[in-house]
Amino acid sequence: MRIAHHNRTPVSGANFVDPKTLARIDTLELVARHVVDGFINGLHHSPYLGLSLDFAEHRQYMPGDDIRRIDWRLYARTDRYFVKEFEADTNANVLVILDVSKSMDYGYKGISKLDYGRYLAASLLYFSNQQRDRVGLATFDDDLVDFVPPSAKHLDIILHTLDRVKPAKKKGRLAEPLVKVMDGFRRRGIVAVISDFYEDPDAVLDALKPIRYRGNDLIVFHVLDPSEIDFPFDEAANFQDLETGERLPVVPETQRARYKELIADHVGRISKMCADNQIDYSMFDTATPLDYALFSYLSDRERLSRTR
Repeated sequence: MRIAHHNRTPVSGANFVDPKTLARIDTLELVARHVVDGFINGLHHSPYLGLSLDFAEHRQYMPGDDIRRIDWRLYARTDRYFVKEFEADTNANVLVILDVSKSMDYGYKGISKLDYGRYLAASLLYFSNQQRDRVGLATFDDDLVDFVPPSAKHLDIILHTLDRVKPAKKKGRLAEPLVKVMDGFRRRGIVAVISDFYEDPDAVLDALKPIRYRGNDLIVFHVLDPSEIDFPFDEAANFQDLETGERLPVVPETQRARYKELIADHVGRISKMCADNQIDYSMFDTATPLDYALFSYLSDRERLSRTR
């Protein structure tokens, strides 16, 4: 059974692009622009406007403002038009933390998880920068690799950093890198962690909770290759652990059901732990068009914001 988190009908107006097509674009800035333009078309048909949806304040209505943002209850009391402003309008700090460990280099008949993660990070930060947010980036394996602190002027540096990202030769580990990142991220904001999360779910949660409990709006993007979910292999072969190098002979037909049970349990545990701790969670496979994935995520986020 395939684990599917984004089976909605595609949104009218959004321009969905195969990630393998994005891989043929020369620079990350063009990738991000292409993706963001695609799902911004869809945003025009929706009531939410950005990553952060917490209400901030009112301001007087001005010609050209979206009438869907008028607070009609306030109009009934004052006989004047006011629109709601949200945190996305107030220059938030947005930090993306990208896993560049060895396991992220895997890609079966498609782009690698690392490339998908780079495109996702670039698109999120480009989109946030367009909204005048301060954007930052951190990359990690078992330690902090790169850190670009959030700033309104750092997008070019971030895209250059993402352009030169190479898969590490080390195993990924969340705890120590995240402590170091948060030491340099003192103002509360939006923190997005992009990883394949090949750690014990309890260790994942222990690493993530301090970020959430410091008042940050925490987003988890769980990126997997479709073959890691479906295990479509037919022939007996030696399978190699990308992080340890260990080889193990496997007959897929005899192991498929058990493997899929284990991966479903792993994903399910991380998803539930995130939900229990008010951490937004989305699982994408690398065949999911990025603009569709982002649009679906923003739709989930708008829904969740109403229930918190």
